[in-house]
Parts: sequence; structure tokens; C-alpha cells
Amino acid sequence: MALETWMIKVKKTISNSLDTARSSIPNSKASKHKSNVGVLSFEIAGLMSKLLHLWNSLSDKNIIRLRDESISLEGVRKIVSNDEPFLLGLACAEMAENVRLVAKSISRITKRCQDSNLQCFDRWFDEFANSGHDSHGWVLSSKDMETKNKKMDRYVTIAATLYKEMEELSTIENSLRKSFQCKEHESSTKEQKIIDLQKKFVWQRQEVKYLKERSLWNRNFDMVVSMLVRSIFTVLGRIKLVFGIGHGYPPSLPRSLSASATVHPTENHNACNFVSGPLKNSKPEENKALAVRFFESNSKMLKPPPTTLGAAALALHYANLIIIMEKMIKSPQLVGVDARDDLYSMLPSSIRSNLRARLKGVGFSASDPVLAGEWRTALGRILGWLSPLAHNMIKWQSERSFEQQNLLPKTNVLLLQSLFFANKEKTEAAITELLVGLNYIWRFEREMTAKALFECSNFNGLLNLQSSS
Repeated sequence: MALETWMIKVKKTISNSLDTARSSIPNSKASKHKSNVGVLSFEIAGLMSKLLHLWNSLSDKNIIRLRDESISLEGVRKIVSNDEPFLLGLACAEMAENVRLVAKSISRITKRCQDSNLQCFDRWFDEFANSGHDSHGWVLSSKDMETKNKKMDRYVTIAATLYKEMEELSTIENSLRKSFQCKEHESSTKEQKIIDLQKKFVWQRQEVKYLKERSLWNRNFDMVVSMLVRSIFTVLGRIKLVFGIGHGYPPSLPRSLSASATVHPTENHNACNFVSGPLKNSKPEENKALAVRFFESNSKMLKPPPTTLGAAALALHYANLIIIMEKMIKSPQLVGVDARDDLYSMLPSSIRSNLRARLKGVGFSASDPVLAGEWRTALGRILGWLSPLAHNMIKWQSERSFEQQNLLPKTNVLLLQSLFFANKEKTEAAITELLVGLNYIWRFEREMTAKALFECSNFNGLLNLQSSS
């Protein structure tokens, strides 16, 4: 009887504690009228992390790397474009598109603000993007932006910790409820288990409360949103400065890609040094359209031309195909017949047709070590410029697939560094060349292995004859 009375008291205490914890979470319908951020702190922290990543990608160091390394990648020059203004235009367009997506999320949040200027964020942001006019002086200086970044970085870190601790609090709460419902044979064991869980719950609740005080949770909503707004204005201003955009629209940049070159046979040592042909200039009508809407013009620029892998929805598939071939070329002796057949089944009809044409008339023997060495050298050269684009395509795709699960992106890979804008004909010609070379060295390795086994068998047979005689 005494135990039951004590358990009822404990249950009431825990229930009151849980009700108090729940009451601290703002109601979704009333959150618009609350002055504090509350549960939206996690979404806002995610936006802050994206703004931090965008700002870091626009640092002097990263812009120099973009100009001197990224757009100068051999693979980019071979199968994407060798026109520097066009490539810089693609980089600008992708960064602007990333800003537009973040701004879209910020716009939804600003509708909850009490400040009328923040509520009209859409209007002011479009005005700044299209005309460069900052009506409210929301663009920060570089020094002020760095100060804001340090504060936002701290908020992002605390938000991640708070989310983890709140999940732990929820787990302890569920354990407590189950403990009251379970039936244990020894009442003393159940009593001690409930006491331990109660202590954990109280301590965990204090930890969550402490983190809420330090995080965005208890900060003024308008003040926090103002931080987001000023940051994204500054990021967009930085993009305009870096890419030399004076009036809110990109300079006239050519958009067409050439399909003039193809991969040459392996005996030509300059076979892998082909480049794209000259790009056509934009029409005056296109330049006029670019001046109208900053984000619309950049979104249009990111639409891949019909001759590219992106337009054919083959970029990711070809990236996986190239990476598989890369592994096979490194260790052809480990490639079985089934793996070779699986690779062939991955090939689209266009590459199969090219491969049949290249292998037509080729003999079945592959016993020339000199030719095998030449093939290995040639395949190494092709993979040297093609493989980085394939790996970048996988990185770019995976980062966006897991973007909601990771607060901070890991790399600064851009679409222009991947296979997305790669010319389809050129890429397929390079893949066909890899397949022809892989076919030869694979057969060479099998013939050499069979020959070695045959010689070993003959030698063992000779030894057995000598021993028997």
C-alpha cells in the first residue's frame, strides 16, 4: 500500500514536469504572434548554416581557386567548354540559384515577423537583385558580416546540440511511461528503476533549458530574422561584386556548347588533348532578357543545352559507369566474366553502337605486351581528366540528397566541374575509348594468366615424368 501511494506521487510529479516542458513549446497556430523563435530555431539554424557555406564559398581564396583551378580542369576544357566567361557565368548562375533557394525559405519565415519591412522581404530582395538598390541599408560591411558569421556559427552549433539533447529527453520520457506500465516481480527493483529515470529526466530537462537559453530558441524572432535578411543581402552583394555585376544582372555570356571534337585512336599520342570548338555569342535579345530579372536569367542559364548529359538525364549514370570502369582498369586481372557482362548491360544503346563499330574487325588475340602497355598509358590519360568530373558529379548529387540531414555542406563542388554540362557526344566517345582499351587489357591479362597456368602445368608434368622414371 505504501509503495502504491509513493508511486502515485512520483507519477504526478513526472506528469507535472512533462506538462511544464510541453507548455514551453509554442503552439504552431499562435507562433506567428510569439516574440521568441521557439521550435523554429532548428529550421533557422539550418538556413544560417547554408548562408555560412555560401559566404565561405565566396571568399577570396575560393574565388581564386575557382578562377585558376576549377574552370581550368582539363576535363572541363575538353567536354564542357574552353570559354572562360561562359564557365564563370555558370558558376555565378549556380551560386545565384543557391541564394534564391535560401531566400525562398527566408521569405516564408519573414511572414511571421511583426516588422512590416521584414514582412515585405520578397519585394526588397527582388529590388536589390534586379536593380542593386538597397532601400534599407541591409547589406553589411565585410567586417560586420564576419562578426555576424561568428555569431551564426555559434547558434548553429548550439542548435545541433539542443536537438540531440531534446531527443534524449524524449527517450527518457518514454522510458518513464513504460516503467509505470510494466509489471515487475520485485517492487523494490521497479522502485529503484523509476527513481533513476526520474533523476535522469530532471537533469536532462535542466540541460535542455540551459541550451535553450543559449540558443536561438529564446531569442527575439524579428531580431533573428533580421540577421538572416541582412546576411543574405550581403551574400548577394558579394556575388555581384565578385562576378562584376553592376546592375543586378550577369554580363552577356555565351550559352551554346560545341560538339566539334571526338576522341582519336590510341596510336595518336595527342588523342586526349582535343578541346571544344568556339562558342557562339549570345543574341542581343538574350542580353536584353538577362537585364530584366536577375534570378530568372540565372535559372535559365543553368538549364543544360540539348547536347549535354544533363539535358539527356545521363550525367549521374555516366558518372557511375566511369567510376566502375576506373576500378576495372586499375585491376583488370580481378574482373570476372560476370562483372564484364554487368558493365555491358549498363551501356546505353548509343555507346553499344559506338563500341561495336570500334571493335569491328578486331581479332580475338590480345597477346602483345607493347600494345597492352600503350593501352594502359592511354587509358590513364583519359581517366586523368574524365574521372574527376565523374567523382564531382557523385559528390554534387550526394550533397543535395543529404542536404536536409547535414547542417554544413562538405565541399564547394559546382555543376560546371561535373558531367552535368558535359557534351554527350564527346563523353560517349571517351567512354567508348575506355571500353575498347579495357577490352584489350582484360583479354591480355586473361591470356597471360592462361599461358602461365599452362606452362606451370607442363612443368609439373615434366617433373612427374622425371620422378617416375
